[in-house]
Order: sequence, then C-alpha cells, then structure tokens
Amino acid sequence: MKKILLLGSGELGKEVTIACKRLGQYVIAVDNYPNAPAMQVADSFEVIDMLDTDALEKIVKKHSPDLIVPEVESIRTEKLFDFEKAGIQVVPSAKATNYTMNRKAIRDLASKDLGLKTANYEYAKTLEELETAVEKIGIPCVIKPLMSSSGKGQSYVREFSDIKKAWDDALAGSRGDLVEVIVESFIDFEYEITLLTVTQKNGETLFCAPIGHRQERGDYMESWQPCPMKIELLQEAQEMAKKVTAQLGGAGIWGIEFFIGKDTVWFSELSPRPHDTGMVTLAGTQNLNEFELHTRAILGLPIEKIDLLKSGVSAVILAEKSGNEINKENNLTPENFPKFSGIEDALQIPNTDIKIFGKPTTRKFRRMGVAVTYADLDTDINETRKIAKQAADCVNVL
Repeated sequence: MKKILLLGSGELGKEVTIACKRLGQYVIAVDNYPNAPAMQVADSFEVIDMLDTDALEKIVKKHSPDLIVPEVESIRTEKLFDFEKAGIQVVPSAKATNYTMNRKAIRDLASKDLGLKTANYEYAKTLEELETAVEKIGIPCVIKPLMSSSGKGQSYVREFSDIKKAWDDALAGSRGDLVEVIVESFIDFEYEITLLTVTQKNGETLFCAPIGHRQERGDYMESWQPCPMKIELLQEAQEMAKKVTAQLGGAGIWGIEFFIGKDTVWFSELSPRPHDTGMVTLAGTQNLNEFELHTRAILGLPIEKIDLLKSGVSAVILAEKSGNEINKENNLTPENFPKFSGIEDALQIPNTDIKIFGKPTTRKFRRMGVAVTYADLDTDINETRKIAKQAADCVNVL
C-alpha cells in the first residue's frame, strides 16, 4: 500500500481517489476548502492554502507520503522539486508539474524547444504590454491567463476596445498570484480534441481514442469519444504528444489539447493529469477509464492496452445561481450541500448515468455533475450528444 497526498480535491481528484482506493491505496485529500469532493471518499484530508510554501511543507512532513499527486494549478510547484529530491515520487514529475502549471513554460517548450506547430503568441504583464502584444499578434486573437483551469479567464478579442475587459477577465480567472497573460493568434481550426496520453514506468506510451469537446465561456460543456478525424492527423497529434511527454518525464495520464484543421494539427495545451473532457470515459467507452489509467500508471502497474469499447458523450450539469459560501464561521456540512432534482427522470433515458460531484457550494455556471451516455461504435455520435444533453437538462441544482 502506498500513501498518496492528493493536492486538489475537486471532481477529478475524487475519481482518482476512488480508483486508488479500489487498488488498496491510502489517500490524503488536500484543498483550500473543507468538504471538497475528494475529501468525502479519502482516508484523511487537510485544508490549506497550497500556495503557502510553509503550509505545504508542513503537511508533507506530517504525512510522509510515498507519492504527491497534483490535481490543480494553484500549487507552489517549485517546492515539488525539493520533495522529489527527498525521495518522494511527484506525479508525473516535478518538472512536468512545474512546466505545465504555467502556460508560458509549456508553450515555450513545445514551440521553441521541440518545434511543435502552435499559434503565434506573445506575453504581457501589464495592460499596456497587452495592448502592444495584441497589435503585434493582430485581431482577432485569444487572451488567456498563464495559470488557470477549464478555460477560466479566456477571452476572444474581436476589436481593440475588447482588450481592457479581456485583461480584467484574465486576472479574475487566474489561479495563484501570477499576473501575466498570453496572447494567441486566432487559428481557423475545424475542431478541437483532447488526446489522453498514458506514459508508463515500464511500458510503452499509449493513447486513448481522441475526444472532441465543445466549450462555452472558456469551459467545457460536453465531450464525446471517439472524435472522427483523419488517421494521418491523429498520428501527427500522437507524435507531438510523445515528444512533449518524453521531454517532461514521469508516468501518468496527460490531457493534451490540439486544434485540428483540414490538413493541419496545432499543439494547444497540456495538463499532466486526468482531463475534465476525459470524464466521458466514465460512460464505459474504454476498458479502463482515465482515472483508472492514471492510477495504474503512477503506481507502476502494467497497462497492456487501451481498448475502445463503445462511443460515448458527457454533458455537464451546471448550477444556475450562487449558494451559501464556506467561511471560517460557517463550514457547511453535507446536510447543507446543494440538492438535486430530476435524477430519476434522467436515469429513465437508456444507456445513461448521472455523476454528481458532491461540491458543497454553488455559483453560477459551476459544474456540479455530468450526464454520461454510451452507444455502439457505429452510432452517429451527434445522436448520442442529443441524448446526453437531454439527460443533463433533466437535472436541476436546487
């Protein structure tokens, strides 16, 4: 049995915890608020500010974990090098986590060091620098915080008058204390994919079938697997994924995003952990879902192959309004958690399941769960998307 310190305890961390527990591991779930989803299924938990170096070092010393598994961006990632040098396995590696928690490091690695095709880009630390960067990149363009998750803080800029709001949105959506943004040229792509890539300690790099996804407000709304695409473009994306993961090192699952054009593949972003769009694998599309793959890889357990068994879709269940907030005087208990209606109606839809995350509070557009639907591989994926959306629409957050 390994002792695993999970840094980040949202819905992805919860599924990782479940996968770890099914293989007999001990999990300590960590986040900056109590009753986070993974804490509800872990062996123990800690509530700290993970950007506080002293607090992070204190809980590592307290628990002496065998593995540290980062699941969010807002971590003092430079400290992970010290933990790794002390003999603790950082997943997938301290280098990978440090590079990919910041868009600047991973973009420069992909574009400048590895020569992967990306959008043209510039960085900015002030509004004035941003205006200069937009002039250089050109309109339209995309502005993102250097550190964020699930597309938060992203803006599509169509006119120069949009820049100030894009700057404010980027800072509001940024995780951590970093004040810097990236400006990307607009790519006229046909669709986006997530390529879940599994690196192993003692095995070859494996790939899941490509996952298509749709975003609103910079956040994923639905994902589907497999995403139909030309085999030569898929192979090109796989080669890019191999190059960048080999450079970063370590074992685990990586969510690597690509823009796909008619005959072109652009590297976009990389997460060194399970990806939110990969929740579609909870529909049973594969012999092992992304969380089971991640757990096997980080524990050094063999993964012989990844089989695509079915097609599937995930559609998010969103909160429509904000609820009670957690504070020092009011640590919400499960009795006060958000309630849900319509689950029974959703589950009457064939081949469909509902996954409620267990988040203790709501805010407008917060992701509170997903509906997942599966079908035969020869089924029109657009028909399955309609069914998943219908199931998600049945569920209301109260």
